Amino acid sequence: MNNILDTVWRDVLATSYRALNEVVAGIGDDQWNLPTPCAEWTVTQVVQHAAGDQLAYAAALGVGAGPTYNPFDPSGVIDGSAVELVREAVDQTATAWSTVADETPTVATPLPHGELTTPVAAVLAALDAAVHAWDIAIATGQPSPLTDELSAHLLAAARTFHPAPGSGVAVEIIEPLRQWGAYGPVVDGDTTGATDELLHYLGRTPA
Repeated sequence: MNNILDTVWRDVLATSYRALNEVVAGIGDDQWNLPTPCAEWTVTQVVQHAAGDQLAYAAALGVGAGPTYNPFDPSGVIDGSAVELVREAVDQTATAWSTVADETPTVATPLPHGELTTPVAAVLAALDAAVHAWDIAIATGQPSPLTDELSAHLLAAARTFHPAPGSGVAVEIIEPLRQWGAYGPVVDGDTTGATDELLHYLGRTPA
């Protein structure tokens, strides 16, 4: 178990969920169809994906029924308010994480890995929210919600070694997801801190 994440995972979740809420609230009326760092997805589609992923985490933890749509095939059309969609998803997932006791060793996840140690699972959920908040911020001209402190924790979870689904070979936990298409290839380039390193690792080019 990653000792650093053991003590910070709740704060990392709270920071990442706040970032996603704030960035979505800052989207302009004429920005919903703008392209994003997520290839072939608009701002609206990234919002849908991010909300759906959090609902999937909540359902894995026993709260709610999960998303009513495929987060990996977002329609680009939101019925109602996008701000409310994300807020409700984040609130539901935050409630789910609040039911997990500090001493709980592992929890279920919607990832193909299945159960993971609680701190790693929580920070991976945070990573999903924070990095998609960054995607939206970059697309809409908002400040990056990522700090080097937050990014260092997210990177620690992403680089945790775990048996890969199917093969059982221990690899960094992101790699099976990368092969599945959830993340692009690692981007080569100079890094000036943990945020740049995280973005490169997840197939993104820092702005």
